[in-house]
Amino acid sequence: MSRVISAEWVLPVEAPPIREGAIAIEDGRITAVGTRDELGPGTHYDDAVLLPGFVNAHSHIEYAVYGGFGDGLGDFAEWITLHIQRKARIGWDEYVDIARLGAAECLASGITTIGDCSYSGAAAVACAELGLRATVYLEVFGADPAPALESFAARRERVQSSFSDRVRPGISPHAPYSVSLDLYRAAAELGLPVATHISESPAEVKYLTAGEGPWSSYSDLLVTPPLTTGTRLLAEAGLLGPDVVAAHCVMVDAEEIGLLATTQAGVAHCPRSNGALGCGVAPLAELRDASVRVGVGTDSPASAPSFDFFEELRNVVFAARSRAQRPDVLSAADALELGTLGSARALGLDGELGSLAPGKRADATVVSLEGSAFSPVEDPAAAVVFGGSPERVLATFVDGEAQYERGGMEWHELTAAAHSARRAMLAVKPSADEARVTAPHA
Repeated sequence: MSRVISAEWVLPVEAPPIREGAIAIEDGRITAVGTRDELGPGTHYDDAVLLPGFVNAHSHIEYAVYGGFGDGLGDFAEWITLHIQRKARIGWDEYVDIARLGAAECLASGITTIGDCSYSGAAAVACAELGLRATVYLEVFGADPAPALESFAARRERVQSSFSDRVRPGISPHAPYSVSLDLYRAAAELGLPVATHISESPAEVKYLTAGEGPWSSYSDLLVTPPLTTGTRLLAEAGLLGPDVVAAHCVMVDAEEIGLLATTQAGVAHCPRSNGALGCGVAPLAELRDASVRVGVGTDSPASAPSFDFFEELRNVVFAARSRAQRPDVLSAADALELGTLGSARALGLDGELGSLAPGKRADATVVSLEGSAFSPVEDPAAAVVFGGSPERVLATFVDGEAQYERGGMEWHELTAAAHSARRAMLAVKPSADEARVTAPHA
């Protein structure tokens, strides 16, 4: 079926903005990008911008109701163990309920694709049901590959029917402090897309490189420190490459940035999460200057504290400018590229997603500018990045189908079920001993 979507502005990302622009769609793919006069008005959105759907390079939609859990705790290890203890109080049905809410909130924020690290696998079910495109990286932990891969296989089998061309499986060896090099190797041998957390905090780096710092008191729950950084560890083992996404990379030096660039690994930049947890500010300008494949991720409401991609993009800009002490180090258009084509590139999906171009998937978002401080529009990219919000998203299309429309999808039952799961997690105040019973797997 053929259709046309048009708006006051079209932002193709790989081409200049189009005033009174439009895209033509057939069989879920874009067939033409041009002006409304050329392609016809079709479904027209006045006072709005049509742009590629946001690509969230790093999320945990199963943590959609974790807002405020452990906020302000003294160190990252203490924070992460609180989440382990709380999520042990709920079961499979609750994981699915929460993941459905997370997927819905992503769509409502203009996100059409996620790279999701999933503890239970419920993310695959939620994305398949709600029409959100995803790579679902099932998490693995520990030193011994055999039980970790056995658990992975069981969870993959449980959600196998949810996988498709739109929702693909991946594997996530959690981090170099919670996963041995042997397990990283075993995960790579599966031939699936890989996601991992690398150099997220100073405490992590201190533990990995010297076995010291606040995390040393958790050494009985973590793998033996390799006495090198996560980036160097994986690069030296030949385990970084185009099929790998490294989340965070806050504490990376020039040599590590070079390794990320030469191996063509993707990096998911999550400034709100890093700021909320006091982890630091990632060297975004240096990563971009080295041509590292950087995208943007919201992480999860456990830290971020939402899937609001507009707020994430604003923080991408502000963090980069603050670190460099220069307002010209990153523009709104740069940030928008990072959150669309850049994230698609980090996930290895840029041939299909991330820009409005003939042949690509018709994944798009419409953002209203009615009543905005940026209307009438001078710079449509700035209007979206600095003036956008989930409340301004009029529609989110995946493969040309509206998976979200403002006012048409309230998701009351879905929201109530997820909040019931949150109440179960908050039912008992955790003790210090209880929070230490399992390694930090959040």
